Amino acid sequence: MSDPSKNPIRRALTAVWRALPFTPGDKPVVTVLTLSGAIGDTPAPGSKGLNAARLEDAIKQAFKPQSLKAVALAINSPGGSPVQSRLIHNAIRREAAKKGVPVLAFIEDVGASGGYILAAAGDKIFADESSIVGSIGVVSAGFGFTEAIARLGVDRRVHTAGDNKSQLDPFRPERPEEVARLETILNTLHEQFIELVKNRRGEKLSASHDDTFSGAFWAAPEAKARGLVDEIAQMGDFLPRRFGDDVIIKRITPGSSSLLKRLLSGRGDAPGPLVDPAAVISALDERALWARYGR
Repeated sequence: MSDPSKNPIRRALTAVWRALPFTPGDKPVVTVLTLSGAIGDTPAPGSKGLNAARLEDAIKQAFKPQSLKAVALAINSPGGSPVQSRLIHNAIRREAAKKGVPVLAFIEDVGASGGYILAAAGDKIFADESSIVGSIGVVSAGFGFTEAIARLGVDRRVHTAGDNKSQLDPFRPERPEEVARLETILNTLHEQFIELVKNRRGEKLSASHDDTFSGAFWAAPEAKARGLVDEIAQMGDFLPRRFGDDVIIKRITPGSSSLLKRLLSGRGDAPGPLVDPAAVISALDERALWARYGR
């Protein structure tokens, strides 16, 4: 008699059944939402970058199962767009409030900058002892090409309607008033970041450290001393200890159903150009984000 476990149709049906947003029986269920990659409106093609639109369905699925005891966030992100970070954070908090389910954030390699905003969506934050945590600050980076175009003998011509339309143009020298305006915006974003962390962490934040919001980042033990992390722990050890060895863990990976949806809808993605300049720039930006934290 053939082994049922080796039947490809049976295996496929079993996989679909296990992926359904409910679980029969009385065993406790914890869903794990994977949040891995840089955060941006349009992540680099081929990357596992994060944005609110891409995560919308996955966040809702994470809170659907019956017998749900908690939603765990598996976070590995160097940050990126502050707006997308907050949109994801707020979407998680809305579902948590609606379902009355606790959220546990587990930082893996990196949970910094916007990645820490994602972690702040957790009611508790955990990290491995070697995790990089923090970077509560805002950065704006670019290049200046004024000397380069002068050496090439290039005459740049820009015509605008509006005195500030071409501010911070990389092909002309910086103007103090434009830099001051940018710094005002960055300070505003920084204050918003600080307010979010204070609202979520509250009295857990240590008053004895004055560099918590300086933009610095630390290994998890130092971050814990500042109140940015609750415990040094890994998800694989913590969940069975907290919910029992019979806990059922359902993993939710953003975008995992996109292929199935395309097949069912009878459509496919049209191939893009072999080399897309925008994709190259996006990939370089993402690489630069990871490089800040030694990756």
